[in-house]
Amino acid sequence: MSRLLFLIAIAAVVYLLIKSYRKNIPPQDESVTEDMVRCAHCGVHLPRSESVQAQALHFCSAAHRDAYQKID
Repeated sequence: MSRLLFLIAIAAVVYLLIKSYRKNIPPQDESVTEDMVRCAHCGVHLPRSESVQAQALHFCSAAHRDAYQKID
């Protein structure tokens, strides 16, 4: 009987430790998303903040922007 009570006590302590650990984890901010744009020259998708913009088009690099402008 004492072994059963000891096992229940250990399980309760483990449960409380896990519960307190999960409570202290900061919630992940799911709202940090960014629009993806397509390079007008090669078609690769990349975040808007990393793109190079010329006129109303987005490019993955300045070299692709320049190459696209030479084609036109």
